[in-house]
Amino acid sequence: MSIKINVEKGDNIDKVLRRFKKMCEKEGLIKEIKKKQYYEKPCQKRRREYLKRKRRHLKMLNLMRQTKKKKR
Repeated sequence: MSIKINVEKGDNIDKVLRRFKKMCEKEGLIKEIKKKQYYEKPCQKRRREYLKRKRRHLKMLNLMRQTKKKKR
């Protein structure tokens, strides 16, 4: 993952830095760095992913229920 920012001669350094931060956020580098900052045991990782899937599933079910209620 390489990020390239074109800097023109008259560009403000604050604008260039803002563009760089946006590119890093878009690529997901910040999340990945924070996630890898500390070691996570495999069982903790599996549990976190399981809970994430469970929340997503429950959210989808709630949306389906709401659309059924609106149709009535």
